[in-house]
Amino acid sequence: MPDQSQLSWTGVASPQVTAPVYVYELPVRIWHWLVAAAITVLAITGWLIGNPPWPLFLGQPYNHYLMGDIRLAHFLSGYVLALGMMVRIYWTFVGNRYAREIFVPRVWTKDWWHAFFRTVRWYLLIERETGKETGHNPLAQLAMLFMFVVGVLFEIITGFALYGEGTGYGSWSNHLFTSWVIPLFGSSQTVHTWHHLAMWYLIMFVIVHVYMAIREDIMSRQTMISTMVDGWRYFKDGRP
Repeated sequence: MPDQSQLSWTGVASPQVTAPVYVYELPVRIWHWLVAAAITVLAITGWLIGNPPWPLFLGQPYNHYLMGDIRLAHFLSGYVLALGMMVRIYWTFVGNRYAREIFVPRVWTKDWWHAFFRTVRWYLLIERETGKETGHNPLAQLAMLFMFVVGVLFEIITGFALYGEGTGYGSWSNHLFTSWVIPLFGSSQTVHTWHHLAMWYLIMFVIVHVYMAIREDIMSRQTMISTMVDGWRYFKDGRP
């Protein structure tokens, strides 16, 4: 195990670090894969709710509740996403240093900005190799915060506001979300539109996230994908 003093809060390790580093604790890893599954189901069912590709009231009666099943899957996945984010925010306070990277990037430190510009140069193919990163690199931290965290929270708020319209006046979702979100946006249809657009915002993030994870797993000096499976980050060379 490396000396903890060699591990920077920026996510970039000291060049001397060569031993594996335990980065993602089990709750974070479970959260990651549950949220990935929930977003997948939400995107598919959300698309079908907004764009049903078939006549829903033809054929046998047992097919008539198909849209109801799709909506149920959407709502249940929404609950998984919302509860997952609540647990993840809680873990930000009780987990290790890497648990808070995507919520509080340390932009006020000189080391963070040094690592940030080095990462930008690496992505632009100006830098020949990236640094040794233990957690998320600074650019990934910003992307996770402004695209994923903000995007998911927006979807949760607008989603429960629309859900509250169906559960009716007096329900918890109507009281906590519908009562102020709908008036804030002006109309239910406007909330629907922004909720739909935010889905595409998250889909764009997922595409880039998956691409960059695979790219970095191949080209960088440390493991990426396997780290979110077993929690350990391994370095591929012993050079500084």
